[in-house]
Amino acid sequence: MHGDEPGTILVAPHHFPDLNREHALADELDYELVVAADVDAFRAGLPDAEIVMVTPYARLTDEEFPIMKKCRAVIRYGMGYDNIDVDAATKAGIPVAIVPGTASEEVASHAFAMGLALARRLPTGDAAIRGFGWAGVIGYDTPVLSQLEVGVVGLGRIGQHVARMYSAVGARVRGYDPFIADGPVELGGLGSVLENSDIVSLHLPLNDDTRHLVDEDVLARMRKGAVVVNVSRGGLIDEEALATALKSGHIAGAGIDTFSQEPVAAENPLRSAPHTILTPHIAWRSNRSTGALQDGAVERARLALTGRPLIDLVN
Repeated sequence: MHGDEPGTILVAPHHFPDLNREHALADELDYELVVAADVDAFRAGLPDAEIVMVTPYARLTDEEFPIMKKCRAVIRYGMGYDNIDVDAATKAGIPVAIVPGTASEEVASHAFAMGLALARRLPTGDAAIRGFGWAGVIGYDTPVLSQLEVGVVGLGRIGQHVARMYSAVGARVRGYDPFIADGPVELGGLGSVLENSDIVSLHLPLNDDTRHLVDEDVLARMRKGAVVVNVSRGGLIDEEALATALKSGHIAGAGIDTFSQEPVAAENPLRSAPHTILTPHIAWRSNRSTGALQDGAVERARLALTGRPLIDLVN
């Protein structure tokens, strides 16, 4: 199948409970599974790898692809592939496949829960009691649910799910997505959706067009008392500017599951910003999402190793 020497399947550093599925694939097709303990081990394993399985905890840049002489495919656990230089992969003739849709409900419900909690000022109330204070003026500025205006930026699988959730509880929802003409909710322009919403929920890929989409200027134009939710990619928000807007009180809350650097740097200003719900990139997790994600990645690896057409290619 692949010469005398067993080929390798390389798995990037990961936080999965186990790699039983990956081991089973390697055994079935007579490959060696190499699991990198850290980014240095990952890079060291690249020259011999026929399949490279990438997590959020490693990068593939234009420096790596030229050394990946045996690579038949790169498989990204999940949908976001901003940690893979796809142009360099294409230049090297290496297909890159993603595993979309395995945790759409999980991510959407995480965003929805964060948005409602922040709109109802739950973190602020919680902090007041922990600080030995009481209610003060907390909550007087928040709209009732039937008048809450929600802006969903990005109407892919997850964004549409979020829009439906808010609509179902009676909120007024508008969406923005440059790639769709018709959605589950009323559509508006990007500026209008960002500036005229009580909750802004971001559901976008990270690329040159979306990096720091929410910057100091946008935050200043957003409604006083608005909240921002980001479960997509950290780089969509200028974290320094958001922390400043939270401290000033102009922005009333932020729910952040993804950060520009992960794990979050000690000096990240959001750590000390008030009125936040910060979670460690866990929006996608549930008691079934990990298995579904690994099943999808293993299935794509199997296709590549058995010479069948790959699915969900991004190049």
